[in-house]
Amino acid sequence: MTSGEPLESGVEGSGDATWWTTLAGERRPVDLKIDQPHSARMYDYYLGGKDNFPADRAAAEQALAAFPNARVASHANRAFMVRTTRHLAGEAGVRQFLDIGTGIPTSPNLHEVAQAVAPDARVVYADNDPIVLTHARALLTSTPQGTTAYLDVDLRDPASILAAPELRAALDLTRPVALSLIAIMHFIPDADDPRGLLGRLLRELPSGSYLTLTHATADHDEGMERLAAAYRAGGIPAQARTRAEVARFFDGLELLDPGLQIVHRWRPDGAAPTDLTDAQVSFYGAVARKP
Repeated sequence: MTSGEPLESGVEGSGDATWWTTLAGERRPVDLKIDQPHSARMYDYYLGGKDNFPADRAAAEQALAAFPNARVASHANRAFMVRTTRHLAGEAGVRQFLDIGTGIPTSPNLHEVAQAVAPDARVVYADNDPIVLTHARALLTSTPQGTTAYLDVDLRDPASILAAPELRAALDLTRPVALSLIAIMHFIPDADDPRGLLGRLLRELPSGSYLTLTHATADHDEGMERLAAAYRAGGIPAQARTRAEVARFFDGLELLDPGLQIVHRWRPDGAAPTDLTDAQVSFYGAVARKP
């Protein structure tokens, strides 16, 4: 789908139920479950967004009590996404992006960053959060030369992601793809085999593809573990991991300099505060190339 094609989608209704109209004209109910906290809406709250509800704000405030720097960390994580996407679309010459765990649209979105550098960039977003589905119109605004598409899928079902007609129409999997997993893997507990899920995705991508990943850690501030516990208490799976555990996601890949870093230390561009500490940010991040 491109900006030149009409997107027959929208939101109607009120309360905690909305309706999604697909490109095929089918109307599907979307239950936002506004009485339950959701990680994407809590992240939106940390970033100062408006797409959150009282249950999300209450849970976010409990998380902030456990880890007061959650807002700082969220902004640093977002800035990392901007820098890495700009590098991949520019210096690395990547023209295809698959962003899983997209989250609620917050400008600049990944496609805005990529297409500002390379107007012909093709971007597929994937998420299973119903509120992201209701905002898909914002995500599907592309340059005329490029393409954006949105998949309503779960990271824990990589086969469905890879087989989706929208993905196959937008991306050529014989050419390099930048796979983006920003602040999503810490919501996949060990019991769900996160490394196996990632491996299934990477196997389908050709040589020259890239992985960009960020992950919460308690290595520098035990408050991050308390934050993860607060999420779990609210019914949201969450698991902080050590540097060694995060590094294993990049096994078999070639890390770009400066390797696995707390995200504000990965090629800082001067746009972020210069006085941030590792404890405040508490997110590891890296970009790696598939040989």
